[in-house]
Amino acid sequence: MTAVPSGRSEDPRRRIPRTDTLLTLPEVVDARSRLSEAVLRSLITQAQSRARSGEITPEDVPPVVRAAVASRTATTLRPVLNATGVVVHTNLGRAPLSPAAVEALVASSGYVDVELDLVSGQRSKRGTGTRQALLAAVPAAVHEAIPEGLDALVVNNGAAALVLATTALAGTGELIVSRGELVEIGAGFRLPDLIASTGTRLREVGTTNRTHRADYADAIGPQTTGLLKVHPSNFRVDGFTSSVSIAELRTLVDEAAADSGDGRSLPLIVDIGSGLLTPDPLLPDEPDLSGALTAGADVVIASGDKLLGGPQAGILLGRRRTIQRLATHPLARAVRADKLTLAALEATLTGGPSPVTRSLHAAPARLRERADLLAAAVDAPVVAHEGRVGGGGAPGVPLAGWAVRLPEELAPLLRTGEPAVLPRVHDGACLVDLRCIPESDDGRLASAVRAAQALLASTSSPGSTRSTGSTGDHPDQPLGPGH
Repeated sequence: MTAVPSGRSEDPRRRIPRTDTLLTLPEVVDARSRLSEAVLRSLITQAQSRARSGEITPEDVPPVVRAAVASRTATTLRPVLNATGVVVHTNLGRAPLSPAAVEALVASSGYVDVELDLVSGQRSKRGTGTRQALLAAVPAAVHEAIPEGLDALVVNNGAAALVLATTALAGTGELIVSRGELVEIGAGFRLPDLIASTGTRLREVGTTNRTHRADYADAIGPQTTGLLKVHPSNFRVDGFTSSVSIAELRTLVDEAAADSGDGRSLPLIVDIGSGLLTPDPLLPDEPDLSGALTAGADVVIASGDKLLGGPQAGILLGRRRTIQRLATHPLARAVRADKLTLAALEATLTGGPSPVTRSLHAAPARLRERADLLAAAVDAPVVAHEGRVGGGGAPGVPLAGWAVRLPEELAPLLRTGEPAVLPRVHDGACLVDLRCIPESDDGRLASAVRAAQALLASTSSPGSTRSTGSTGDHPDQPLGPGH
């Protein structure tokens, strides 16, 4: 052993364990089944770097590596308890899946017969079970109203569904749409830009607040290849307004076909956005797939991860000949849904009530009982609080409920705690609404609040220098309308 020269101390960095030594730690070896070699080496390097900078001692490196490996998962996405009262929260992934859908996801994660007939051993049509579940969810009266029959197609999201319908049905011709329906969806995406990217030319009619049947009729000409109606689901226009119903547009399309001489029928495309299958009394102004089909739409477009409560998907439901035309278009392959989406969507349709449905229709009295229990556990008051549908659905419709009112300073601590909790920050308070919290998680929520309260108390004590972070942020506002 080489002696340390007189007057000089040993460099503690020499005691930092080598990478190959740390790779042999039992916890690291066991983690190789769930984490890649690159991730494990990265965690080791981070611990070594902390020791080199003096943040931790060389002797702390092995326990720090063990802790890092134990807490590291294969994804950086963290589960969050949604305490905002916003049911379809775009920033939190919109609709939480039902237990049936989660089970279907796990079952379909391996090899499944997504395009195989096990009886014959031959290739079959993709997503047959999901398609049949969609058609079965449509009331019999709708099927009876469309003698030619209905069909369905599932793609990867609502925007893709609109792009496919526009491309396959309208082509490079003119697609007539009301100016009041040229909406902007989440993250700054605008429907006019989306449609224009397909090569289709938009023919705008009417004004922002008023569009009449005659506006559509006057615009139909030799270049017209379709009519589009979009539900402005993320905003409301009140006052001096008028719009043209799907039924009126159906009559107009039929008259135009009769006058054309060749019987050419213009496709009527209807995008309802949020994905209700049938009317919901709670949301009287929200359109539904069944109603739009009965009124005369050739194809109705909706999102699967909003009010339907399923995975991200674009649903195209309509007349059989129209859907077959969409399904055989080359673009359909580029936007098709994967096996996980198909499985989760089918299970959403055939399983029990989705979390979205349960949250929307939660009984105010039960919400108050749960809020009172949480308030008692954390020594805080209960206040009336209106939830929202979210996700661009039913704007302005209040959902009566309750929230536990906490100091605003707790918000960042709740968001970064374990479990992560997203409250609503409003009027100088941190509001915890239990509408979207599964009752089975009430205990975890109470523990998270108590832990945040304890941390706030410790950092607020004399001599403490720890900062709790900004208290002026509003992570749930704006929510982003989404599509």
